[in-house]
Amino acid sequence: MKESLKPGIEHELSFKITDQKTVPALYPESEEFQAMPNVFATGYMVGFIEWACIQAVNPHLDWPHEQTVGIHINVSHISATPPGLTVTAKVILRKIDGRKLLFDVKAHDGVDQICRGSHERFVICQEKFNKKVSEKAEPVRIDSR
Repeated sequence: MKESLKPGIEHELSFKITDQKTVPALYPESEEFQAMPNVFATGYMVGFIEWACIQAVNPHLDWPHEQTVGIHINVSHISATPPGLTVTAKVILRKIDGRKLLFDVKAHDGVDQICRGSHERFVICQEKFNKKVSEKAEPVRIDSR
């Protein structure tokens, strides 16, 4: 982590919503999701918020050696967004506790505020993290042979 990683870092990210980011697209295998409204899915919104937070801190890390992973999300999805509208996330790094980063997050679709809450990320060493994941997956590969 660079010395420039400090509370107060702000970032804004915009993305035009397409049919591929709606509830029916979230799990095409799900009959229930297929019957739901064609609006921005909460699952994709969470990923969008994570993306904004990643972009906020990457310039302040030894990227790609250091990365961040999401460890907690607490957001309210308060308004539906149809395809065609552009959503904009605004994130602020509020607190740093060791390698844990706490963000205030909100998003707007140009008509309504659609999201507000908080998100926590953890700074990892990519190589060590990937090694642990590979070790965890090894029994699965052995069992599936």
